[in-house]
Amino acid sequence: MIKKCMGCGAIMQSDDATKEGYIKDELYGKSDLCLRCFKIKNYGEYTKVKKTNSDFLPILDTISKTGDLVVLLIDLFNIPYNINKILSHIDNPVLLVFTKRDILPLSVSDEKLINYSKNFNIPIIDTFVISSFKNYNFDLLMDKINEYKKTDRVYVVGYTNAGKSTMINKIIYNYFDNTTSITTSMIPSTTLDTIEISLNGLTLIDTPGILDENSYIEKVDYKVLKKITPRREIKPTTYQIKTKQTIFISDLVRIDALSKSNITIYVSNDLKLERTFKNSNKLNEYVLHKIILKESADIVISGLGFIKATSGEYDIYALENVAVFTRDCLI
Repeated sequence: MIKKCMGCGAIMQSDDATKEGYIKDELYGKSDLCLRCFKIKNYGEYTKVKKTNSDFLPILDTISKTGDLVVLLIDLFNIPYNINKILSHIDNPVLLVFTKRDILPLSVSDEKLINYSKNFNIPIIDTFVISSFKNYNFDLLMDKINEYKKTDRVYVVGYTNAGKSTMINKIIYNYFDNTTSITTSMIPSTTLDTIEISLNGLTLIDTPGILDENSYIEKVDYKVLKKITPRREIKPTTYQIKTKQTIFISDLVRIDALSKSNITIYVSNDLKLERTFKNSNKLNEYVLHKIILKESADIVISGLGFIKATSGEYDIYALENVAVFTRDCLI
């Protein structure tokens, strides 16, 4: 009999402790968690599993054949450059849910964030925002799921760290008498396969997060990942640029502002910002991205945050293979 870990979805096995889904033989019939998930939940010990999108994208192709409702989660703080990487694999009706509302300043209206989804030019049936941490808009979430679902099966998809498992756990806690919970962590590839949660006539199916290979999330170790992942409302920092100057975001990014402009930096409060007016060779070994803005826009550093900038010239130094791109201003 095949048994799946209810924490990560891996097929449980007791043959090889170095492989996913491992559980001690004497616990196989007693525990619903593999050893990795047990350690994450009880001891905070994180073991990263090496996966690629070639492992996960075929799951989306399978979902497409069902025609069931798909709830697509997008992290407001880390809106991916290419949402179509997911949508090109599914033809299902899609309900777009922006997560982590609590991370962005409360001064930004929900309406503005919802309207921002029009920039994606993707087929969706509805859009709204939630915060699992603040338990915000979950009644609306359930109403929308019940309104748009085609059958009792609803799939939850998104990029790594979008908050899929956390949202499902909150739904279970809020609305159902069920002690099941899915393993959550900020480590990529925590969920390894589909996990089906049956909840009195509704089956929520969690799926592995699609990896953003060009993100800081995929490039740094767990210690740095904890620092770059916001856990509370961001306090943005604004600089008025009158002469050439350099701003460092910890030892992760260097921003050379080359012309008169204003910038507001949105990154985790745990990261240190340092400004200097002197020429610096620090982080010269990082990859240079030359940005010229003719009007205000966001400069996004994938996985780390974004810079709301007025027109001007900017040199951005970031880790190799990290995407740095511009978009319409979110805020």
